[in-house]
Amino acid sequence: MSVFNNSALYPRFLLTGLLGLESRYGLISLPIFLVYATSVAGNITILFIIRTEPSLHQPMYYFLSMLALTDLGLSTTTFPTMFSVFWFHVREISFNACLIQMYFIHVFSIIESAVLLAMAFDRFVAIREPLRYAAILTNGVIIGIGLAIAVRALALVFPASFLLKRLQYHPVNIISYPFCLHQDLIKTTVSSRRVSSIYGLIVVICSMGLDSVFLLLSYMLILGTVLSIASKTERVKALNTCISHICAVLTFYTPMIGLSMIHRYGQNASPIVHVLMANVYLLVPPLMNPIVYSVKTKQIHDRILKKFKQKV
Repeated sequence: MSVFNNSALYPRFLLTGLLGLESRYGLISLPIFLVYATSVAGNITILFIIRTEPSLHQPMYYFLSMLALTDLGLSTTTFPTMFSVFWFHVREISFNACLIQMYFIHVFSIIESAVLLAMAFDRFVAIREPLRYAAILTNGVIIGIGLAIAVRALALVFPASFLLKRLQYHPVNIISYPFCLHQDLIKTTVSSRRVSSIYGLIVVICSMGLDSVFLLLSYMLILGTVLSIASKTERVKALNTCISHICAVLTFYTPMIGLSMIHRYGQNASPIVHVLMANVYLLVPPLMNPIVYSVKTKQIHDRILKKFKQKV
């Protein structure tokens, strides 16, 4: 099959849904749409409650707002192509559109990892230095952390897109998922992928790899601080403030690890398993985070009920 340099002519890419279940795509698209709608509604609700309640204008809730915005971005980035595949049976996507989607999926994923780390730091400061909490995490510090998180993600992923754009591809290429991911685009190239693969690994290590290590370290410090508290009641109270965050961390990292394991060791697994795991990785965290924080965080829970009663 002939190949060409995409600087002269862009190749075509075909997204993949659930192979063998094409006749049921209309039915499959309904839960996908419900998940997306629930994710958007839940995260917008979190943002609205925090924005309109002065008592929630605290560092913990500012970081929660960052998480909700990131989840909105991740959902909105992945949903269009998923819905086009499962609802309209439209698989084709241009090379530029695929690159743009890939860029923002990975940017938002890296941002979410960093926000979860920032939230762990927030919990550590709140437990370790409760009297100096507001003095340490000032609005200026939080804005600086937010900007650093965004700049790191944007800067790390941009070279990956640039490297992919310089590679050669077949005129028609099959993508394994209903959205574009870096590791999947690399598979379709017919030129040397060594530099892109190495850089992709560097990005993972410098972002989610480091974040996960610092997350673990943060919770070791939190646990050490909690155990040093004399009162059992206060120890339980301190740990309870971390439950929602621990759930968010597990919701984010568990599907990611599962997808990585299947991608590396599941060559013989059904393509449906790969697609399902990828969908879980991108759809479940934006869905579950607002639910977890609405249920487990009393301040958010009470404010939502208050707003609902006012409407009724």
